Amino acid sequence: MQKEKKNIELDAFFRTHKYLVEHTDAPVRRLLMDEIDWNQRLIGIKGSRGVGKTNFLLTYAKQNFGTDKSCLYVNLNNFYFTEISLIDFADKFRQQGGKVLLLDQIFKYPEWSKELRYCYDHFPNLKIVFTGSSIMRLKEENPDLQGCVTSYILRGFSFREFLNLMAKTSFPAYSLDDILKNHEKICNEILKVIKPQSFFQDYLHHGFYPFFLEKRNYSENLLKTINITLEIDILLLKQIELSYLPKIRKLLYMLANNEPDTPNVSQLSADIQTSRATVMNYMKYLKEARLLNILYRKGDSSPKKPEKVYLQNTNLIYAFWPVQIADQSIKETFFYNSLIYKHTINAGEKNAHFLIDEEKSFSIQTGTLDKKKSKADFIAIDGIDKGEDNKIPLWLFGFLY
Repeated sequence: MQKEKKNIELDAFFRTHKYLVEHTDAPVRRLLMDEIDWNQRLIGIKGSRGVGKTNFLLTYAKQNFGTDKSCLYVNLNNFYFTEISLIDFADKFRQQGGKVLLLDQIFKYPEWSKELRYCYDHFPNLKIVFTGSSIMRLKEENPDLQGCVTSYILRGFSFREFLNLMAKTSFPAYSLDDILKNHEKICNEILKVIKPQSFFQDYLHHGFYPFFLEKRNYSENLLKTINITLEIDILLLKQIELSYLPKIRKLLYMLANNEPDTPNVSQLSADIQTSRATVMNYMKYLKEARLLNILYRKGDSSPKKPEKVYLQNTNLIYAFWPVQIADQSIKETFFYNSLIYKHTINAGEKNAHFLIDEEKSFSIQTGTLDKKKSKADFIAIDGIDKGEDNKIPLWLFGFLY
């Protein structure tokens, strides 16, 4: 009887998988889908809440397996896993011909890393792809997974992905070197098809998180996502007591309401009534949760005092500042968030806002091409369709992924 019951349970998962795959819509191809080495047997996909990790897994299943039972999507917040182990479930799936197991919200399962390691070592014909919070520890700090997991980060939509979605275009991504050397040619090709400037403000306001496509109030949905990130991703995964949540929320709000600048850690610690060291730890957790970007001078890193603190993306700025928006903060935040994916970013010297890969300096400005002077190597300018020489349209940096 027990074996029969387990078969029924597995059939229920297949029915759920079939329904989800059939109702999954991927209106734009995510660049990460082509960057992952799908031949690896254990693949971890991290990302902040709301960037589309579940849809990403289901899209992979739909495009490669359809409803074939060799692939199965499972959400580990299912109460079934309070009684049956992940190892037993994976073994049963494998015995029934399963080849690819897609595990969503892996952190909801205790001892997940140990059991994934067991599956990797004992089920050589089974591929496991799992998703988790951006704050999770994978191979870098997790001894169970060292030497066996390949990890990737799924980010929110780039401006390129947003543009391809909204305008039904299929523009490719470009490397930073391509953009710096060939931006005039690239812009000319894009401008033959569409004017990106017409879509840029919408992206800055609500284009980063894919749930803008849902028929719900975007700002309310984003605020809800931020709060769940604080309550689950930070408190639960960092094992912080619930009573400290108001302090973390207040710190985030205070940082969000200041234009990017050198934080006064002493004042912040006094305002939220905790130590300077705790403030720095909270800022680190907020960065890991993809709510903040922290800018250091070249050669500096945590726990040293940062040069500036930014919200992680421009949509967050509009969520915290629905009325009064500092335009320069928006532009710098967009540039930072577009480049942090594949480049190192430090605070710039002299007239430059940023130093990229420890060698190229960038100034972020608004206006027309004429009268733009800076000692920076390159100037990213908002409000122009195309540039010349070292002056490059800001929107084009949204084509880096």
